[in-house]
Amino acid sequence: MVKFYDAKSEAELARVEAVLKQGGVEYCVTGLAKEDVSGEIEVAEEDLPRAEELLLKTR
Repeated sequence: MVKFYDAKSEAELARVEAVLKQGGVEYCVTGLAKEDVSGEIEVAEEDLPRAEELLLKTR
């Protein structure tokens, strides 16, 4: 797994998770214990181009 996105708020985390779920990209969220960061999203290295493409389409 490689770092894909570092969400700064719960809303941002939920938005990116929804995009990845809808696009069928598997991911995991780490760093939820930190107070200043809502979560770091990681995806498989081979899924990184697809995840980036999906996120760019939703901006």
